[in-house]
Amino acid sequence: MIVGDVAELTDNQGTLTLFTNYKGGMNDDLIVTKTDQGYLYVVSNAGCADKDTANMKLDWQSLKQLAMVWIQSASMAQVLQSGLTDDLSKLTFMTSTLATVFGIQGCRLTCCGYTGEDGVEISVPKSGVVAVTEHLLANSEVKLAGLGARDSLRLEAGLCLYGNDIDESTTPVEATLLWTIGKRRRQANDFPSAEIILPQIKARKRVGLVSSGPPVRQHTPIPRVEVRKKPVVTKMPFMPTNYYSGQ
Repeated sequence: MIVGDVAELTDNQGTLTLFTNYKGGMNDDLIVTKTDQGYLYVVSNAGCADKDTANMKLDWQSLKQLAMVWIQSASMAQVLQSGLTDDLSKLTFMTSTLATVFGIQGCRLTCCGYTGEDGVEISVPKSGVVAVTEHLLANSEVKLAGLGARDSLRLEAGLCLYGNDIDESTTPVEATLLWTIGKRRRQANDFPSAEIILPQIKARKRVGLVSSGPPVRQHTPIPRVEVRKKPVVTKMPFMPTNYYSGQ
């Protein structure tokens, strides 16, 4: 169903992956973690919940008891460690663990956040999300921020947002998400639309665009990849990423 190689993940390791459709596009992007409890922990886009759960044949009602809080910044570990009994330094990028957070049991910490910065997403039982948030806000380092702020950060990191930069008509190659397709899966050609996606590898490339002065309006065509007769193509990410690797 997805392009990632879940079988090659170690316990409590996750990967960004894709639901590809039979036209070569993406029905959603999601994170799948292989837990040491014997199940897969899946985080997909809320806006795609209905089609994702139908695709996976899940009962969505059983999943509505969780809320999610993201903490993103270089000082994340310092802020969060006071609420944990476990050593947060053991949690490296794209790994996950169950933990008690500020006294709330049954939380799952995953070292990610889709901002390009060091961070953790906390899956919290809904009954405890207010308490966890209040404990975090008691630290003067912590400020509330919405998805708009997160959107600007992921743009700097060159990360695509589903429903905005990528959708059901965008292929993984066009989105520079070819790295999400496991090596074994490429060799086996055993994911939906492999026969469409794989031949694009050498034919298409996603690039970044920059300009000075007034910005180009969103979704405006740029036929010659220049703005006001000035070249605007650049490598990505626009800003260096800072993911915690344990070093």
